[in-house]
Amino acid sequence: MRAVLTWRDKAEHCINDIAFKPDGTQLILAAGSRLLVYDTSDGTLLQPLKGHKDTVYCVAYAKDGKRFASGSADKSVIIWTSKLEGILKYTHNDAIQCVSYNPITHQLASCSSSDFGLWSPEQKSVSKHKSSSKIICCSWTNDGQYLALGMFNGIISIRNKNGEEKVKIERPGGSLSPIWSICWNPSREERNDILAVADWGQKVSFYQLSGKQIGKDRALNFDPCCISYFTKGEYILLGGSDKQVSLFTKDGVRLGTVGEQNSWVWTCQAKPDSNYVVVGCQDGTISFYQLIFSTVHGLYKDRYAYRDSMTDVIVQHLITEQKVRIKCKELVKKIAIYRNRLAIQLPEKILIYELYSEDLSDMHYRVKEKIIKKFECNLLVVCANHIILCQEKRLQCLSFSGVKEREWQMESLIRYIKVIGGPPGREGLLVGLKNGQILKIFVDNLFAIVLLKQATAVRCLDMSASRKKLAVVDENDTCLVYDIDTKELLFQEPNANSVAWNTQCEDMLCFSGGGYLNIKASTFPVHRQKLQGFVVGYNGSKIFCLHVFSISAVEVPQSAPMYQYLDRKLFKEAYQIACLGVTDTDWRELAMEALEGLDFETAKKAFIRVQDLRYLELISSIEERKKRGETNNDLFLADVFSYQGKFHEAAKLYKRSGHENLALEMYTDLCMFEYAKDFLGSGDPKETKMLITKQADWARNIKEPKAAVEMYISAGEHVKAIEICGDHGWVDMLIDIARKLDKAEREPLLLCATYLKKLDSPGYAAETYLKMGDLKSLVQLHVETQRWDEAFALGEKHPEFKDDIYMPYAQWLAENDRFEEAQKAFHKAGRQREAVQVLEQLTNNAVAESRFNDAAYYYWMLSMQCLDIAQADPAQKDTMLGKFYHFQRLAELYHGYHAIHRHTEDPFSVHRPETLFNISRFLLHSLPKDTPSGISKVKILFTLAKQSKALGAYRLARHAYDKLRGLYIPARFQKSIELGTLTIRAKPFHDSEELVPLCYRCSTNNPLLNNLGNVCINCRQPFIFSASSYDVLHLVEFYLEEGITDEEAISLIDLEVLRPKRDDRQLEIANNSSQILRLVETKDSIGDEDPFTAKLSFEQGGSEFVPVVVSRLVLRSMSRRDVLIKRWPPPLRWQYFRSLLPDASITMCPSCFQVGGHPGSSHVLLLATFPLPKCPSGRRGPWEEGHIHGSKLGQRLVCPLPCLHSMCI
Repeated sequence: MRAVLTWRDKAEHCINDIAFKPDGTQLILAAGSRLLVYDTSDGTLLQPLKGHKDTVYCVAYAKDGKRFASGSADKSVIIWTSKLEGILKYTHNDAIQCVSYNPITHQLASCSSSDFGLWSPEQKSVSKHKSSSKIICCSWTNDGQYLALGMFNGIISIRNKNGEEKVKIERPGGSLSPIWSICWNPSREERNDILAVADWGQKVSFYQLSGKQIGKDRALNFDPCCISYFTKGEYILLGGSDKQVSLFTKDGVRLGTVGEQNSWVWTCQAKPDSNYVVVGCQDGTISFYQLIFSTVHGLYKDRYAYRDSMTDVIVQHLITEQKVRIKCKELVKKIAIYRNRLAIQLPEKILIYELYSEDLSDMHYRVKEKIIKKFECNLLVVCANHIILCQEKRLQCLSFSGVKEREWQMESLIRYIKVIGGPPGREGLLVGLKNGQILKIFVDNLFAIVLLKQATAVRCLDMSASRKKLAVVDENDTCLVYDIDTKELLFQEPNANSVAWNTQCEDMLCFSGGGYLNIKASTFPVHRQKLQGFVVGYNGSKIFCLHVFSISAVEVPQSAPMYQYLDRKLFKEAYQIACLGVTDTDWRELAMEALEGLDFETAKKAFIRVQDLRYLELISSIEERKKRGETNNDLFLADVFSYQGKFHEAAKLYKRSGHENLALEMYTDLCMFEYAKDFLGSGDPKETKMLITKQADWARNIKEPKAAVEMYISAGEHVKAIEICGDHGWVDMLIDIARKLDKAEREPLLLCATYLKKLDSPGYAAETYLKMGDLKSLVQLHVETQRWDEAFALGEKHPEFKDDIYMPYAQWLAENDRFEEAQKAFHKAGRQREAVQVLEQLTNNAVAESRFNDAAYYYWMLSMQCLDIAQADPAQKDTMLGKFYHFQRLAELYHGYHAIHRHTEDPFSVHRPETLFNISRFLLHSLPKDTPSGISKVKILFTLAKQSKALGAYRLARHAYDKLRGLYIPARFQKSIELGTLTIRAKPFHDSEELVPLCYRCSTNNPLLNNLGNVCINCRQPFIFSASSYDVLHLVEFYLEEGITDEEAISLIDLEVLRPKRDDRQLEIANNSSQILRLVETKDSIGDEDPFTAKLSFEQGGSEFVPVVVSRLVLRSMSRRDVLIKRWPPPLRWQYFRSLLPDASITMCPSCFQVGGHPGSSHVLLLATFPLPKCPSGRRGPWEEGHIHGSKLGQRLVCPLPCLHSMCI
């Protein structure tokens, strides 16, 4: 750091205070009773200001530059404008000691010996506050929130903007250490506000806003009179009784002297945003200095170390931009860096650092050695094990322990020194002298080697990577390049101030000067571009440039030297230059030039750089051909030209090399058909056809489809023509092509038919299939278009397509909810399994959706389907019959549960209480151990309990409620069930006799809750229930005697002859598996008693059911009106039932054989049970005539209410 005096003046009186205008153009001095205004540029006194009557002690300028204030011993404060006009004056009770403007609000603080005042332009009066001691100095914080007051008694008082004390700092020295000057650090980068304090205890201290001291007091050995910060807060100026101004770091480390004076320094200030300093002394001297901070730095390859804030060293990696700061806390005088070593010279010692690791990117340094000794040197160099001190004409080599090992004495002043590498302990130094001599010195050798001597002094040196060439910049700004071995001057260039060889390329160097960067490759002309600064390094495409105090890595494309090599067809050298750093465009140009020059190796490397796979494939194919023995360079170059778009040149080369076909392919691939025709002339017809096809392809690609169709047809490419017509929906053109084609051309005909079918022209598609004779495709066409009549007609003529027709037909019917027809179609197609699967899926869906009536119908359909399968396939008879009975049972359960579900879910019930009571009893007795899906026992028991209670079956209701207690009850039933459970306890413990069911065979009253199920507890006769009211019907099933066929039985019943008197007796026959009750004829007559009913009521002792078996005589005695027959299809037997109450009508559906009626009713309303579209007979029945009629034997009736075909009884 150097201080250069810019100007100096002397006033008549002591300079008590100084203030700069914020823009730095003017300087205000307090001298005697006047203010002096100076021009800072040349020290001209602009104007003296008179306004005070006594000595002016202080002056301060507002941050906005609009006004400044002065305070005097006359107890007054004057506010001045920037035009040097006084605008306001106010007074205190004592002399004014200091004034300071708030940097934010421009509020003025004025301090006297006994108080301080706060004034702002918005106030009408000055608010004043008493002080316990004389105030000597004051300073505002950066944000303008707090004012620090320095007092004569050694106390620092920190006040807010209203003058209230917030912090009080009492220092150990007390009144023996008056606070003479204070200043807040103006830097906005600091986390905390820092107050610098100078007292006459000869100390400098630093405090935070909270009053906490930072670090320790720093001794001065003189009485400080003024302390101030630079604008950015990086340095402190301090002056006083030592008659000089000293420069300190912001942490209080002394850096040097700004200027020595002849008397005490009472005030010093730094010019805003500059390195200029003004000093005011007791003898009236005003000195204006410029501080010059020299650059202290070191560079080795991509590591740059430089001084920062005078006491820190920053090491920067120029490639990765990583930085590391080393805090030395002392003035850094010299820096040297080499490989993993860093040397820092401080005033009293030299520190040697090393890297933690050998990693090239490692930026962590640690202290290796300390040389505690003061050295004076011009230059400092560090090696692996030594440091080199340059002292004018002498070089000293010291070990890291500080021992001098060698010394070299030069003939002239040393102007430049650089480490050029070498083994550890044997490094070489390149030294340039003022007399033009250039030396090489090895640190382990006492003798210096003279490389060459020139006439002019050396300013800068560098040696090429191979150590064969030497570049020198002399004092005439000329760059000279020598061959070290021959000492020959290779070339020289003017306007150079520094030079550097490229560390990656032997023949490239750069030099800077005159604001330009010059790059020279080999002996080619210099390439020049603008650049500010000095070149200090050149690595690849990066040039390291030092500008002012910072170094930066500039990325410089090496395009110019690369093109210089390309112009001379030096492709390998151009590639080496390109590797240092060029643009992608330059790489591509290099690749193209090398390719045209048939330097395939260089071209390949360049195309890899730009990742051009297309050209890489070309080069690879050429290399493969060369390996196979091809040597025709014309052919290779023709391929290159065709890839580059030079088609005519390529065609000429193809023709010259005898490969006209390649030229023709090239033109056709490029759709240059006119050029192809010109090139072809009148050639081979095959080639002409190929050319037409190519042209058609091109027309197709450019969206000219009709032209392409015509070309394809003329070239015989019918398939491509058909594809275009089909894609564009041109039916007429497809028909025309199909009719013109021969039937032997199956592929285009089939494609035509496919497109016609897709374009909704099935008639023309069928015509095409017939032309081909493809009947299977024709069948598929009819099926896909759902033209079933044509399909059936074709199936009649060709039975082999039966499965192909009926199977899709069945699926289509099923998808359209035409399930009966679908089943028939499945039957015709022989797909019984599919028919069953369809119905099973429908059934499961109905149960899942709680459509239990539909589920009942589907189960009935399933049972009939199983019956058909059993009839058609004897092998599955037993299995299918088992499924038949199972599905019939499920149909009955779901049909009954439908009413229960409706009753519990719907707000209104359509069934009478007696019907719901009977249904719930029927379901409870009929449910298997595993309850079918969807059926809820809770709902059944709940309905039974509710209806039993309503009808007087209290015992049964209590039983139902008890059963419900063991089941999970949904929340919506919980309250009703709990209430019913309580109220049923108040009812008698018996059931109404009117509800007790009667067995019509043995006349036994059965309990309402029957453990045996729906059979009589006495005779075990199964009950026959009405499918509408679920009452027990007065029907008894009987069986035919062995040897009697169904036809004979019907004929015997139809006779209806008068019965002779006979004595029929019961004969019970027992065998191993069953008991049979048989009515036999005797000769004894017992009158007109009915043989069937005479012996039905009896006490049966056994636990097994004994069926009623009738003979021919009994059959003849029966009336047609009393017998119901369920005429099941084979393999089932018919079922016969006898009505025991002839006056009560019972009706049976001839389709599903469900019966309805009531013993006490003469008319029966038979609701539809299974949802048949209509009964199979198709006849008009009595229900459609509006009345009910008792069924006659063999009479067939249709379902009563077709609109309610949910279930047919």
